[in-house]
Amino acid sequence: MSTTVLTSTVQILGAPGDRHDEILTPAALEFIGRLDAAFAGRRFELLAERRRRAERLACGSPLDFSRATPAVRTDPDWRVAPPAPGLTDRRVEITGPPERRMTVHALNSGAQVWMADFEDATSPTWGNIVGGQLNLRDAIDRRIDFTTPEGKEYRLGDGPATIMVRPRGWHLTEKHLVIDDRPVPASLVDFGLYFFHCARRQVDAGRGPYFYLPKLENHYEARLWNDVFVLAQDLLGIPRGTIRATVLIETITAAFEMEEILYELREHSAGLNAGRWDYLFSLIKNFAHRPDFVLPDRAKVTMTAPFLRAYTELLVRTCHKRGAHAVGGMAAHVPSRDAQANEAAFAKVRLDKEREAEDGFDGSWVAHPGLVPLCRDVFDSVLGDRPHQIDRTRDDVEVNAADLLAVRRTAGPPTPEGVRANVAVALRYFDAWLRGSGAVALYGLMEDAATAEIARVQVWQWIRHGLVERDTVVELLDDEIAALGAEYPWAQVDQVRAIFERTALARDLPAFFTPDAYARHLVRRSEVQS
Repeated sequence: MSTTVLTSTVQILGAPGDRHDEILTPAALEFIGRLDAAFAGRRFELLAERRRRAERLACGSPLDFSRATPAVRTDPDWRVAPPAPGLTDRRVEITGPPERRMTVHALNSGAQVWMADFEDATSPTWGNIVGGQLNLRDAIDRRIDFTTPEGKEYRLGDGPATIMVRPRGWHLTEKHLVIDDRPVPASLVDFGLYFFHCARRQVDAGRGPYFYLPKLENHYEARLWNDVFVLAQDLLGIPRGTIRATVLIETITAAFEMEEILYELREHSAGLNAGRWDYLFSLIKNFAHRPDFVLPDRAKVTMTAPFLRAYTELLVRTCHKRGAHAVGGMAAHVPSRDAQANEAAFAKVRLDKEREAEDGFDGSWVAHPGLVPLCRDVFDSVLGDRPHQIDRTRDDVEVNAADLLAVRRTAGPPTPEGVRANVAVALRYFDAWLRGSGAVALYGLMEDAATAEIARVQVWQWIRHGLVERDTVVELLDDEIAALGAEYPWAQVDQVRAIFERTALARDLPAFFTPDAYARHLVRRSEVQS
C-alpha cells in the first residue's frame, strides 16, 4: 500500500444534481485527494516545461528525436504487456461523449471498443462530468436502459463493446472540486472517479479499467500517468498491470517520442492511436509563427500528405516493433438521408480505412454507428480471422525528423471558402459547447473540440503571415455571427464572438481555447460541500 498522506479535504463547489451523491462519495473524494497530493506538483512542473518548449519552438529551435534516450529506441528486446481481456481485437472502435443515449448506442454498435470521451467530445459542464461517470457505472451494472418522454426505448444488448475512458488532458482543471482553494487536475478527477467506482466492477466482469490518454507531449508525461496507475492500483488493492492505456499521438512533440512513451507505460500499455485532428492542430499551433509551416484549407490536408504519411507509418512500425496495437484515426462522416451524398462520403471513408488497414493498423475509429459495418468490412478483408496484425513489423519504414516536418510539400494559401468555413465551424462549435454539447454534427461531419482548435489556429496563422486580412476575417465574423443568431435564436452570440476574438484574433495565440472558455462560461459554483 502507498504511504501517500491526504493532507487536505476535497471540497465540492459544483451544484448538487440527481444521484451525484452516488459518485461524489467521501471515499471517492479521498481517493482523488490522495492522487492529487501525490501528483499535482509534478503536473504543474511538466506544464511549465511545456510552455518553455513551446517558446523555444516558436523561436526556431529544431525538433528532433531525443539524444537522451537512444538506448530505449535501439534496445531490441523490450515489449509492452500482452493485450488485456477485451482488447485483443480492436478492428473497429467508436468514440463519443458518455451521454446516456450515446452510451447505449455505442455499446450496441457492433464495434469492439467504445472510447467514452470526457475530453474533446464533452463540454465540461459539471452535470456532464458527473453524469458521464454515472452513465459508465450504470452501463457496467447493466442499469443503463431508459425510455424517453416520447416513449422511445434504449436497451443495452448482449456482447457490448469494451469500454475505454478518455479523461481530460493534463492542461485542464476541474474548478468544481478544489483543495485549499486550488482546482483539482481534471485528468485525476476523470480517471479517479471512474477507477474508484468501476475498476473492480470491470475486473469482476472479465475486463478491466482501460483508458485513452490525450495530448501527451513527451515521455515524462507518460511516466506521470504510469505512476498514477501504480498508486491507484496499490490504493485499491488491484494488481499492477490491470490498467491498460492507449496513448493518442496527437501532438507533434509526442511523434518524436513514440517508443519512449510506450516504454514508460509498457506494463500498462495498450498501444498508440493516430489522433489525426489534434495532431494537425498541434503542428499548426507549435509552428504558427513560421511562414514555412502554413497549411491550406483543412479539407485539402488529407492523410495522404507526406508529413502525415510519415507520422502514421512511423506509428505502426513503432507499435508493432514493441508488440503493441496501432489504432487508426477518426472517420467523422455522419450518414444523412441523401443517398448520393452518403455514397460519395462512404467511398472516401472506405479509401481512408483501406489505406490504414493496408499500412498495418490493427483497427480504426469511427464517430457514428452507421460507419461501424464499413470499417469492419475493410479490416475483415485484411485481417480475416486474425485479431490484429502486430506481427507485421513494417521494417521497411524509415522516418526521420525531416519527414515528420515536411509541411512545405503540402503548403499553400487558403481559399476564401476555406477562411469562411473555419470561421463558421468555429463559431457553431463554440455555441454548441457553451450549451453543453461537445460532439456536434456540422456540415455532414461529427466535430469535436479539435475541429474548433484547427479552425481558429489556422485563422490566426493566416492573418499572422498576411495570407488574409484581419479586417476580412472580422467581416466574415460579423456575417457568420448574424447567420448563427438567425438560425438559432437561443445562441449565445456575444459569448461565442468573444471566444473567437480571444483565441483567433488576439495578438498572442492561446495554446487551447478550452481552459479560458471553461473558466469564464461553464463554471457554476454553489455552496461549498465537504
